[in-house]
Amino acid sequence: MRLSLILVLSLAYFTASCQTKPSSNQETGAYPIQKSDEEWKEILSDKQFYILRQQGTEYAFTGEYWDNKEKGTYYSAATGQPLFSSEHKFKSGTGWPSFYKPIDENAVKELVDRSHGMVRTEVVDSGSGSHLGHVFNDGPAPTGLRYCMNSASMIFVAEGDELPGIVKEWQDKHGK
Repeated sequence: MRLSLILVLSLAYFTASCQTKPSSNQETGAYPIQKSDEEWKEILSDKQFYILRQQGTEYAFTGEYWDNKEKGTYYSAATGQPLFSSEHKFKSGTGWPSFYKPIDENAVKELVDRSHGMVRTEVVDSGSGSHLGHVFNDGPAPTGLRYCMNSASMIFVAEGDELPGIVKEWQDKHGK
């Protein structure tokens, strides 16, 4: 009986931790790319909007890139800006794409996330403040960090493949 109660309470907690609330970082206007929710909904899928704009998460081992081993670059699905290189990706065993560092120190911003009764470090793209995932201090050398990202928050482009329009637009406006 006690075990059943613990399991039910644990399930309720983890279900609640997947619920979302608007993040104040997106409301501050501190990002170069600003769009209304309606504009974001026009360019993002429902799943992408949920993750990128409502701080959602995908279930472990369900995202497109958690086990991707191809060489290439991961870009923000919201802005097209480069975020992570496959050179910095590692198998964390968590079921989400994990990296030990961003492609550039200015590619992402880290914010304190006090939601769901925890204190974590949220990772957002620096172009729009769109939620990518969280960073933890249990990664490999040389940084000891694990950037645990949602696949739906990113676009992967394999080496040699043509860049999608959103990435080309980012490069035209902000350089490579």
